[in-house]
Amino acid sequence: TEIFSGKAVTHEDIKYEQACVLYNLGALHSMLGAMDKRVSEECAAGAFTYLRDHFPHSYSVDMSHQILSLNINLMLGQAQECLLEKSMLDNRKSFLVARISAQVVDYYKEACRALENSETASLLGKIQKDWKKLVQMKIYYFAAVAHLHMGKQAEEQQKFGERVIYFQSALDKLNEAIKLAKGQPETVQEALRFTMDVIGGKYNSAKKDNDFIYHEAVPALDTLQSVKGAPLVKALPVNPTDPAVTGPDIFAKLVPMAAHEASSLYSEEKAKLLRDVMAKIEAKNEVLDQFMDSMQLDPETVDNLDMYNHIPPVLMEKCAALSVRPDTVRNLVQSMQVLSGVFTDVEASLKEIRDLLEEDEAQERKLQELLGRVPPAPGSPPGLAEVSKECSKYLELHEKASFTNTELHRAMNLHLGNLRLLGGPLEQVRAALPTPTLSEDDKQVLQNLKRILAKVQEMRDQRMSLEQQLREMIQKDDITTSLVTTDRSEMKKLFEEQLKKYDQLKVYLEQNLAAQENVLKALTDANVKYAAVRKALAEVEHKWNTTVQTLVASYEAYEDLMKKSQEGKDFYTDLEGKAAKLLERARAACQASEAHRQQLLERELKKQPPPRPTAPKPPLQKKLRDEAGGPEAADLGSLVLSELPEELRSLPPELLPGPLAQLPPPALAALA
Repeated sequence: TEIFSGKAVTHEDIKYEQACVLYNLGALHSMLGAMDKRVSEECAAGAFTYLRDHFPHSYSVDMSHQILSLNINLMLGQAQECLLEKSMLDNRKSFLVARISAQVVDYYKEACRALENSETASLLGKIQKDWKKLVQMKIYYFAAVAHLHMGKQAEEQQKFGERVIYFQSALDKLNEAIKLAKGQPETVQEALRFTMDVIGGKYNSAKKDNDFIYHEAVPALDTLQSVKGAPLVKALPVNPTDPAVTGPDIFAKLVPMAAHEASSLYSEEKAKLLRDVMAKIEAKNEVLDQFMDSMQLDPETVDNLDMYNHIPPVLMEKCAALSVRPDTVRNLVQSMQVLSGVFTDVEASLKEIRDLLEEDEAQERKLQELLGRVPPAPGSPPGLAEVSKECSKYLELHEKASFTNTELHRAMNLHLGNLRLLGGPLEQVRAALPTPTLSEDDKQVLQNLKRILAKVQEMRDQRMSLEQQLREMIQKDDITTSLVTTDRSEMKKLFEEQLKKYDQLKVYLEQNLAAQENVLKALTDANVKYAAVRKALAEVEHKWNTTVQTLVASYEAYEDLMKKSQEGKDFYTDLEGKAAKLLERARAACQASEAHRQQLLERELKKQPPPRPTAPKPPLQKKLRDEAGGPEAADLGSLVLSELPEELRSLPPELLPGPLAQLPPPALAALA
């Protein structure tokens, strides 16, 4: 039955029957592929390809060359789609994913050309328009996916202008796909919306970054190299005589038992050969692995010079964040200054309180010395003890907070320079990162080591390849047909002749194993010369990593520093208020204490008996009058200092009673 018209088609030709079977096989494979999980790229194109290349095209409309080519490209395109999805799930490199997606576009373009052929259009009838619209939608969609990943590739290479144009192109192509998707199922619409969210977000972010940070010129799309497709799927060959297609041979069991027994003996000979070869390979591999482990040489990281040419992404992210927050350093400096001011005010207040208390205590001791005893407690002013206690508490708090404040300022000063650097030009950031300086001899040593390491890897790969070839060759080696026609007495000779086919592979393997000793010797010599270069590179890498970590830590410490600075300001503001109040109380208490001491002194003086009036000798009286500076001294009568009570003789002038307090020191000395 012809698929498009529904007409019955009959030919008296056995090849037509074969063609129908092959067509149905291709159709069945396409249905199974649509039902299966999209993790395999095997496709139904093989049957259609064999049918197109080996059978006439005049049997029916659906077996014409154009229709079969259309089917083949549709199958290959869908198979490449499966491979694309698998590559994206496996997080393959962006450039590879872009090439795979571009090849999907190429397959569908071929299918579209077949659909646009006038002959095909007349054959397909009404469905030609629907198919063409769907294929065109897929072309635009997968072109958008390809340019999305080319944009990601440009981002990885820090080509920020190219990234913008690729993402913009992807957005344009996706919009075309959305226009052509009208009438498609909801699952298709949902997929297009999701892709629009991804590509739209990427484009907006890339454009914003380039406008505000990188300022790279955005090239025209046609000036960039086009993405070449990577055809990673192919039509599986279909051989009508292949048991995988035709099923098992119905005469397979018609083999003599002796031939089966001889085949088992031959299999044992092959197994023995494989065991011998594998024992040698494993012994050499063990030596090689132990040697490479002891060397600690990783071919991928032995030359890491490329990383010094770029600012690492984690640091680039911090620079971008600071570029939109230009007040970061100024805010931190202002916070430090405010905190220092409040800290100084608190320290000054507490020092004044402490000075007042110490002065009061000194006056108290002086009074005790004058009176010769501790003054009586009754009537002493209250409050000084409480002030002293609170002052000690505040001083203790201040001392503890002072250490924290010092550490906070040290941390701020440590991170301030790094924050200024991160907020500055990218060239300065790149210049601040350490870079290795290698001489020409050092570079030669490095290149030589890389070359030998590549030889080691090449030796490994060749060894694995030869081993795999040997295994596959042994697996496929079936001489049952020869055994059926060979006399039993000739079996041993036949085995020997058949096993000779492995001699060439064995020679290659022996050469590979023998070369290992020379390669490892050369690697040892190269590693000795590399030691100094390795040490220098390791030191620079350590400094580079430390610098990057320090800069990142400074960025991440900013918020914490601002928070702690605010907490410090709140603490010292509160303490400043308390210290100010305590200072007022201290002043009042010290004044009250001074007044109390004056009262005590006056009471003590009143308790003393009045002095006996004994007139001094005239010459002494005249001398006193002269020393006192006038006749007022005569009012002192006959009072002589030696006649004062013992406890009042050592009082300072300001504490003497009556007229004696008015005498100048020379007069008092004369009295003494």
